[in-house]
Amino acid sequence: MIQFNLNYFFLFLILLLTEIIIAKYATGFIRHTFGDYLCVILLYALIKSFVKLSNLKTAIFVLLIAYAIEFLQLTNLQSFYPNKYAKVLRLILGTSFSIGDLIAYTLGIITTLVIENKLSGDAKKN
Repeated sequence: MIQFNLNYFFLFLILLLTEIIIAKYATGFIRHTFGDYLCVILLYALIKSFVKLSNLKTAIFVLLIAYAIEFLQLTNLQSFYPNKYAKVLRLILGTSFSIGDLIAYTLGIITTLVIENKLSGDAKKN
């Protein structure tokens, strides 16, 4: 079950760097929508870096995490963030619920599954 995969880890690092740049310098659509789209791909790559699960199980798990965090934004959770970590937690966990975020997460996972299926299909042909 636990197995390190360098390819996924390298992808995770590239996506993490991209997300940091987006968070620091981007605004509007790039930050709020494309960042969410990439976020689920980043989380997928992180999990696949260390755990050997099927692509579908990993995708569903990631989507459940993303949806859970988004729906937690409907609560008053952010008022309980410790002051010391409030800025970082708001950046990571968000501050307001958005249907658009749910759509971005879903599209990110669909893209991931399409690419994974394409790559595994190409690997079977070779």
